[in-house]
Amino acid sequence: MFELFRVAADVQTFCEGRSWRFCFIGGLALQRWGEPRETVDVDVTLLTGFGGEEPFIGALLDRYAGRVQDAAAFARTNRVLLLRSDSGVGIDVALGGLPFEEEVVDRASPFPFPGDVPLRTCSAEDLIVLKAFAARGRDWVDIEGVIVRQAGALDWSYIDARLAPLAVLKEAPEILTELARRRAEFER
Repeated sequence: MFELFRVAADVQTFCEGRSWRFCFIGGLALQRWGEPRETVDVDVTLLTGFGGEEPFIGALLDRYAGRVQDAAAFARTNRVLLLRSDSGVGIDVALGGLPFEEEVVDRASPFPFPGDVPLRTCSAEDLIVLKAFAARGRDWVDIEGVIVRQAGALDWSYIDARLAPLAVLKEAPEILTELARRRAEFER
């Protein structure tokens, strides 16, 4: 796990050195806000906008190896750049461009991880929105952990206001129903 923090710190230094706007999401943010679980990669949202991704992709591929063949083309198509650190840790860079992604990055704050490594992670509310939007089985379990650990401290009006339009965009209104069910069950 310490290698994961070291790689995340390296990614953070790389991004900060270029004055890029970013934050860590996924498993690292879950370590801060929810029930920690084993995570094997570093997930980061990097604001690139739409149409301006190339300089970011190029710089990152100059520093880190791609994890898939023609990682740049994959990133252009899927808006995620799949990288690998020198030590083999996976780095998933979401190429952010939506207003919500900009808000996630703007609301992010540093948190000291083991080894006194302060990493810039998304807020608990934004983590819930991101995981509910992904809506995979493990994401719902992660959301339950955040709800339990942050009970009484979550801004549910913020979460609902951000998730509703994303659920419409995904044509998946059941996401809202499922989140409401989990909230009712796990918030105490």
